[in-house]
Amino acid sequence: MKKVVIIGSGFSSLAASCYLAKAGFQVTVLEKNDQIGGRASILEADGFRFDRGPSWYWMPDVFERFFADFGHTVADFYELVKLSPAYRVFFEGAEFVDIPDNPEAIVAIFEKLDPGSGTRLKTFMKKAKKNYEIAMGGLVYRPGESLTELISWPVIRRLHLFVTSIAREAKQVTLNKNLQRILEFPVLFLGAKPQDTPAFYSFMNYADFGLGTWYPKGGMTQVVLAMEKLAVGLGVTILCNHEVSQITVSDSKVTSIAVNGTTLETDLVVSGADYAHTETLLPDTYRNYSQSYWKKKTFAPSSLLYYIGLKGDVKGLQHHNLFFDTDFEAHTRAIYNHPQFPEKPLFYANFPSQNDESLAPLNSSSAFFLIPVGVDLEDTEAVREHYLDLIFSRIKAHTAVDLKDKVVFKKSVGVTHFKERYHACRGNAYGLANTLMQTSVLRPSLRNKKLGNLFYTGQLTVPGPGVPPALISGKLVSELIINAAV
Repeated sequence: MKKVVIIGSGFSSLAASCYLAKAGFQVTVLEKNDQIGGRASILEADGFRFDRGPSWYWMPDVFERFFADFGHTVADFYELVKLSPAYRVFFEGAEFVDIPDNPEAIVAIFEKLDPGSGTRLKTFMKKAKKNYEIAMGGLVYRPGESLTELISWPVIRRLHLFVTSIAREAKQVTLNKNLQRILEFPVLFLGAKPQDTPAFYSFMNYADFGLGTWYPKGGMTQVVLAMEKLAVGLGVTILCNHEVSQITVSDSKVTSIAVNGTTLETDLVVSGADYAHTETLLPDTYRNYSQSYWKKKTFAPSSLLYYIGLKGDVKGLQHHNLFFDTDFEAHTRAIYNHPQFPEKPLFYANFPSQNDESLAPLNSSSAFFLIPVGVDLEDTEAVREHYLDLIFSRIKAHTAVDLKDKVVFKKSVGVTHFKERYHACRGNAYGLANTLMQTSVLRPSLRNKKLGNLFYTGQLTVPGPGVPPALISGKLVSELIINAAV
């Protein structure tokens, strides 16, 4: 039985561990931190429970497809609730829009705010659905090893969608700026500016409007726990507090790894840890990419994150809330064009205890705030405090609720945290942006090109950032290994 060591225990690593164990490999997962899940681990303090990272559950079909590969359904492991409304978007002034949980109601909102846009939205969503079917029907389940993977009649017919942008498509649906922002929002999950994201990625709009926004009771950590249960049941060994410090090579093959001061021999290594960091564990000769390569790539944002415990309940806010009440373009320029902390940032506010009382003590509420920021910035506690005050003041301006007076617990982290806890290249939070020049075969390879038994998975490789793509990435790398072993 061949031994496989998997570095890291995020979604892609756990997915790969399940597929490889099912195929008969002896799998050991090594996690540097004290709990599994990578960015999807959990923070517990003073009776509050917070998802540290991912908090949106989109594309439920991808999760179902993963568990179905092992003879299970999602319902075997955790309870899903469809949120209604899916989320609330705040704009300048007192204006906000609640996004309903069905397409017809969303069309009605567009039509009300911009007469004529409802019909155009229907046309847009019909195309978005078809793009989704093409993408999930096979396109994103290809390993990004050859341009021929992209050659199919449905894709050829849509080549024009790879040279125009989501931003342009949004403008064709509506001239209402607020509605444009709603249409552009889903590509933020892909970590790029709407102007730089190919229009083909409108399939994310179908994921939003067509499939809806869901919540796993207990938080996103329930997905991690489900995957852990599945993996352990398949024979996978998972070890926390095990940090890999070196990958040893002999005769152009990985032979062992150094972990916690000891040597662990292995036949294969899969790294779901940060790709760029993993390569620093190798001699220079065996690295796929240089440090200058990573410097030139367009990264998705990093983040300022806040975990807040509040006394009492929270009114005037939904489970998911987007504050687009400031200049959208100015913030994206501060992320991508001239990296600096934005003067007036957009932000995301999550209040999961609105739908799940288990996340907070009695008569209390849990909150999670996120401000996207550029990579390589140096955040300090003073910087994070400044932006938390800004968040509280903007929420108060919209809802008349002063959350600052309700705080009983708070913790904040930023760019430095991503570098230290996850070894994240340049402090990124989401991986590489899905721009045209960083799509499919143009993304970092799943294989080490010089070592036949070293592979990579996760958000810096194919298919890209996000939880569903991470599940897919774990499957893709496993298929490369299994097929090579046949």
